Amino acid sequence: MVQLDDPQLASDLRTVVSRLTKKLRSHSSGRSPLSMTERSVIKLLDEHPMLLPGELAKREKVTSQSMSQILGHLLELGYIIRQPLETDRRTVGISLSEAGKAFLDTTRHERDEWLADAIQQTCSPDDQALLRRALGPLNRLLDVD
Repeated sequence: MVQLDDPQLASDLRTVVSRLTKKLRSHSSGRSPLSMTERSVIKLLDEHPMLLPGELAKREKVTSQSMSQILGHLLELGYIIRQPLETDRRTVGISLSEAGKAFLDTTRHERDEWLADAIQQTCSPDDQALLRRALGPLNRLLDVD
């Protein structure tokens, strides 16, 4: 393993990413009754049109019982649809409802709008170019387990 030249970089990056995430949450439909895991489930269902409850639990690293509670809440809010699979009617697939898609679109729009405005207010054109160049390395970090 190669040693990081600046060990403080990892700590500083973690801190700024965490603070930015909190800031983004506060500038969206954060007043909604959803937990971070519930929001994550909605995002997963946007990426994968139908998943089994067990698949969702595994991806979110929660127990089946916890996922049942999460799905119950999302169903109660009308954000998901449960439907039996055509191949095995005893197995239920989970998909995003129109209300769930609308919630996700609204949340994304609010966050994007706030962030675009914040970038415009605080970053010079050179800073904006630097942020654009940083997207590649930041995205590669997401691929590391």
